Amino acid sequence: MFENLAIGFAAFGDPMVWVALVFGAFAGYLIGAIPGLGPSLGVALLIPFTYGMDPVVSIVGLVALYAAAEYGGAITAVLINSPGTAAAVATAWDGYPLTQQGRAGEALSVSIISSGIGIFVSTALLILTAVPLSEFALRFGPGEYFALALVGLSLVAGLSDGSPLKGAVSMGIGLSLATIGLDAQTGVPRFTGGNPEFFEGLPLVPVLLGLYALSEVLFMIEDGPTEKKKSTPVAGIIALPVKTLLGLKTVILRSSVLGYVIGIIPGAGASIASFVSYAFSRRLSKTPERFGKGSLEGVASSEAANNSAVAGALAPLLALGIPGSPTTAVMIGALMVQGIQPGPLLFTRSPEIPYTVFASLWVGVPIMVLIGLAGARIWARVANIPRAAIAAIVAGICFVGAYSSETTMFPVHVMVACGLMGYVLRKLQFPLAPIILAMVLGEMMETNFRRALISAKGDWAIFYTSPLTMLLFTVAVLAFVLPGLAALRARKARAREV
Repeated sequence: MFENLAIGFAAFGDPMVWVALVFGAFAGYLIGAIPGLGPSLGVALLIPFTYGMDPVVSIVGLVALYAAAEYGGAITAVLINSPGTAAAVATAWDGYPLTQQGRAGEALSVSIISSGIGIFVSTALLILTAVPLSEFALRFGPGEYFALALVGLSLVAGLSDGSPLKGAVSMGIGLSLATIGLDAQTGVPRFTGGNPEFFEGLPLVPVLLGLYALSEVLFMIEDGPTEKKKSTPVAGIIALPVKTLLGLKTVILRSSVLGYVIGIIPGAGASIASFVSYAFSRRLSKTPERFGKGSLEGVASSEAANNSAVAGALAPLLALGIPGSPTTAVMIGALMVQGIQPGPLLFTRSPEIPYTVFASLWVGVPIMVLIGLAGARIWARVANIPRAAIAAIVAGICFVGAYSSETTMFPVHVMVACGLMGYVLRKLQFPLAPIILAMVLGEMMETNFRRALISAKGDWAIFYTSPLTMLLFTVAVLAFVLPGLAALRARKARAREV
């Protein structure tokens, strides 16, 4: 492991890796600070710029953007009570009251330092857990892989915001899209309408750009000009007593571990990690009455957790090939564009990829902290950019990125169609993440299902004689059923109150 980790750090001998790291951090801060964008859209927009890049350079840039964007949302949350990301909502509960008290510098300092420590601690946990997890997964047969893919889909569908049924419907849409193209085993066209352009299936990058980015542009156009809150002037953000930081060490470390554990669960993500950590810290605090009124503990717990969830979401992605968050679902598209298949074999076939990711998270911590502290005045003003200008820039990147993927108009048409579909689904409050996950994992499910039956000569017992397969099936069923039962109980409780 240490030899491979040394390979990861050795990658930083290439100046382009440093350029990718710094550029990704800057871009992440800008995107994270703009309310409504967030890391998923940021990664999707950056993918077209990675065409032709070295895989290591492109992945370092994407991971840096992901980590920085998760923190970037805290800047506007603290200064103007307008969270740039969903995970920064809990940060605003205490960050903005601190700004109203004239302590914006303290809040920003605590948020970025907590974020840095959260990434550092969670990366150490990622290194310790990802490799054993991938080594264990190498023992899987086709039956186990089929069940594992089913678990990934069921967790995301069950943990989606709102109705679990809507999450399941979104997953079904993704699986339907995944069947378009030539059958991998028979070569028979499926749902292509006789159009040869569909023979290779739907191109993933245009689908990502359409669902996430173009649909957001349509919402910006619909909203029109919105009233802007002026940024609060920032001064002295580095002037924070060391004693104050040391007093938060327990909160930060506890929230970092908790955020990583929650981040590992596919579909949970940084938002859930942030809210759970905030509630946990408030319950254990000696001064819970300060929470919501300007508590540095509240800011530290939220930011440490949502940033440590970044490394947590990367664990199942790298070790099992299952995204741990909507952003890592988008990142799978970036890996596939580079010809890289995430999963347990990644650590043996291309160890430079996962270990450079580990190294970049550690190397990037001081850089991101420095950029975050020094550039807070700039990031705070990002929220003042007119929405019309943001919409135009994002739309331009969408069309250019889609066309560049294959240098034909077919992916542009796919992107526009997916953008309209994403807009309608979001209006109806259907989650988009299960669609991407189903498209990515659909092929894995189908291929391993058929391989399992072929290896067992058509005997379905292969799916229920293996204890591990049965365990995974049980987890998948519970992930589908439990959220639905919880929603049903909540509905009955509201009916009784009425």
